[in-house]
Formats: sequence, structure tokens, C-alpha cells
Amino acid sequence: MNTRAQIRMLPDGRRLHMNDGPIDLIVEAFGARGEILRAYETAAERFVTVLDELCAELPQLRQSPREDLTPRGVIAQRMTRVVSPYAKAAFITPMAAVAGAVAEEILAAMVAATTLSKAYVNDGGDIALYLAPGQEFSIGMVERPDRPSLFGTLRIRSADAIRGIATSGWRGRSFSLGIADAVTVLAGSAASADAAATMIANAVDLPRNDKIVRVPARELAPDSDLGDRLVTQSVAPLTANEVRKAVDAGANFAQKLRNEDLLVAAALCLQGETRIIGSQSELMSQTNVRQGRTLVHA
Repeated sequence: MNTRAQIRMLPDGRRLHMNDGPIDLIVEAFGARGEILRAYETAAERFVTVLDELCAELPQLRQSPREDLTPRGVIAQRMTRVVSPYAKAAFITPMAAVAGAVAEEILAAMVAATTLSKAYVNDGGDIALYLAPGQEFSIGMVERPDRPSLFGTLRIRSADAIRGIATSGWRGRSFSLGIADAVTVLAGSAASADAAATMIANAVDLPRNDKIVRVPARELAPDSDLGDRLVTQSVAPLTANEVRKAVDAGANFAQKLRNEDLLVAAALCLQGETRIIGSQSELMSQTNVRQGRTLVHA
């Protein structure tokens, strides 16, 4: 039995907090009281198995996906599946989707065992959503993870093709090859959003710019799947042209992913500029952005 996991209700009496090593989840379910309690019990039962399941295949998950090698665990399989579309053109490992894939798995267990009106599982900002017909969620969007403040809110309805939200950037908890303060992606699943956000954040970049400090990932975390690849540690103030050039690179890549149906919409943030990728009906009409921000629809 897993004795590491810490599982408790938060003081608000509505949300469940579950922690096991690097995995830290906030879970909230909506519906009849009995169904909510059963959903939380199911979430806890599944949660205590997750870390050991992932660790059993960790060496493989820290390598680029291989067509001749399929992971055994359902979470590992989901991680591998969503990163595979990127693997031929760029370096990526299944670990790029681990947070979103874990959130999805816990949510799936809850929904399969209960009848809920809606629910979410938030794994450090990577969020899996469940919405019964007619339900909706309002989501806050943050420009900088290290200095949380909402720059907009997003309403997601049950009819929308969005069931996952993920944010990546050099200021977040994971390493980034790029310089985005934050890239938030809306996609059909949390794991898909996680992988796309990681790759778009990497693409928001100014190669060989001396205002950016990078160090090998291995120096910061010896077991990082990024190895000796340079990860961003600081970004000095950039000129308007530099910001635009970096955001353009990320936006072009995000649009490519959207054309390939790998995401629904994305918001890219860098030093005061926010670029939105997604049609007006999919994102812009749903987002109320704080007045005074730079908002460009692409």
C-alpha cells in the first residue's frame, strides 16, 4: 500500500487535495452529495497507484517515443500517444504530457464510477475537465505563473470541443527551451494540451540572444529527460521588435498545430504582449481580457 500519498479535503470543504512526490492535484466535483463523495473516494483509490505505475516505466518515458516499444500503463500510453505527432520534427519525450495525462486518468476514474454534473482535476495548472450536457466552467487565465494575476477569463461549455487546458513557459515549474512567460493551450484533452503547450513555449524563442541565460537541464536536475539541452533561466527586458519576433515564431507554430487539429486555441504571453491563436467563436468571444493589455488575434 502506498504510504507516501497525502490526501485531504481543503478547508473550503469542496475540493480534494492529493499529493504524492511530484504529483500535486486539486480535484473538485459537482453533483449530488453522495456522488461527489463517491467520486472523491474513487479518485483517491486510483491516485495512490499512479506514481509507482509511472516510475516502473520511467526510463522509457524519458526517451523519445519509439514505434516498436509501447508502454504498459494506461497513463504512459496516453503520454506517448499525444507526443508522437511531434517526435519526427523535434525532440520531445512522453514526460512533456505527464501532468495532463495524470489529470485525465483521475478524472476518467471519477466519471466512470459516478454521475456528476461536472468535475475537474488540476495538476499544477494542467486541467482535465468533465462537463455533462448543458454545463459550463469559467477558467481564469494567468500571464505569469510566478506572479499569478488573471489577464482574462474563459467560459467553456459542454458543447465546446475543449476538455483540457495546460500552461507552459520558462517561469513555470518545468524547464522550457523557449522564453515564453506563459503559453496556455485549449485542446480536446489535458494530455494533448500539455504536449502542445510545451512545444509552443519552446518555439517562442530568440536563439543566440545574449539577453537570455540558459544552462544545461542536467545541471539543474541530473535526471531530467532534457539531458544537456539548454533551458531558459532568465530573460532580460526585450525590445518591442524582439518580443514580436519571438511571439511570431511561437504563433506560427501554434497555428500549424491548430491546422493539424492538435489544439483548439492558444494564448501566448511574453513581456506584456499576448497573442491569441484561435477563431473568434472558439476563443475570442469567450475571453474577457483586462483592459490595457496587448491582445492580437491571429
